[in-house]
Amino acid sequence: MKRIAIIFLLAFAWSFSSMAQRTIIWCGSLIDGIADEPQKNMTIVVEKNRISSVEKGFTKPGNNDKLIDLKTKTVTPGWMDMHVHLEFETNPNRYLENFTQNPADYAFKSVKFADVTLMAGFTTVRDLGGSGVNISLRNAIARGDIKGPRVFTAGKAIATTGGHADPTNGYRKDLMGDPGPREGVANGPEECRQAVRQRYKDGSDLIKITATGGVLSMAKNGKNPQFFDDELEAIVQTAKDYGFKVAVHAHGAEGMKRAIRAGVNSIEHGTFMDDEAIALFKQYGTWYVPTITAGRSVGDSALIPGYYPAVVVPKAIETGPQIQQTFAKAYKAGVKIAFGTDAAVFQHGKNWLEFGYMIEAGMKPMDAIKSATINAAELLGEKENLGSIEAGKLADIVAVDGDPLKDAKVFGKVVFIMKDGVVYK
Repeated sequence: MKRIAIIFLLAFAWSFSSMAQRTIIWCGSLIDGIADEPQKNMTIVVEKNRISSVEKGFTKPGNNDKLIDLKTKTVTPGWMDMHVHLEFETNPNRYLENFTQNPADYAFKSVKFADVTLMAGFTTVRDLGGSGVNISLRNAIARGDIKGPRVFTAGKAIATTGGHADPTNGYRKDLMGDPGPREGVANGPEECRQAVRQRYKDGSDLIKITATGGVLSMAKNGKNPQFFDDELEAIVQTAKDYGFKVAVHAHGAEGMKRAIRAGVNSIEHGTFMDDEAIALFKQYGTWYVPTITAGRSVGDSALIPGYYPAVVVPKAIETGPQIQQTFAKAYKAGVKIAFGTDAAVFQHGKNWLEFGYMIEAGMKPMDAIKSATINAAELLGEKENLGSIEAGKLADIVAVDGDPLKDAKVFGKVVFIMKDGVVYK
């Protein structure tokens, strides 16, 4: 009798599992993140949170399956932005907010920015620096408490004293204090190691450092190198020990060359890279994350009287327009490129504009899509799970109304969003 009961229960379990609902997605045009040409009339089968198969033709759904008809749409993997800041957004009072906003204020705002980002089609992002609220935001999204993209975050960025990510730049002297590694300000190899270890303790996913001056920081020079070789080597070595990749803010050529030689994974912005830097990118296999949208945005905002402090304006006017020209040169030279926007420097949700700026600068539309899918997944170290529509990958899928290979404005017409097997739009 026991044997009969066991057989009955196994048969029931098999029957129940076979009735489990699948999601059948009919795709009129499928860009899978790998092929150089779209595939017509395809079906994606999703079970739970993963893609179980990709099939030619329009597969007939079973009685328990859910059908999503995207026959008239273009379907791609979920897009990935490798450079965002989800805690804040540009506005004329942004510098004053450092003195008026509490961590809870940044947290509540970040919920809206995360939602907007996901609904623009970006299912995964790297948050490259904030107050540390971004770690709690990542956790809340992962738990399903709030809606947003999958977040890989650096927590707080690491800078030298007075560097681009020193949080007290521009403060009154009695408020400046002397922030140390705990707050992401490190001088000398020992403090650099401590700053990396603190990010590990805080729960960061990766390390972000500012190897040169920046545009929007309250400091005069936006290009100068801000770490010595021994400091960079200490950061990279420690990061590797703790399983971190290292992303590097760099506008000036010398700072990015030092960082590349030290073995970092990506250079963000790269505005004034020279031929030697380009050669090093290729030699070391370093990724370039351009953030053209940020450059265009700060260049425009700098022309609005009073929008930025006086020390920022000349940097924004010089640096902003240059990024797109640098991108064109780097792409033509064969530098590896991953999609990134620096969203927060402009309005969240407009990340898709980067596609158009990249294409405008000479990038093939399919390469632009790959930069935001399979390339971004490789930079993250998540190629096994993300970046393409293949069996076994996480079900991150977006669809647009039109053909993005012919019209870049189509990237702004997202009609369907699935992240981790859940439909959000």
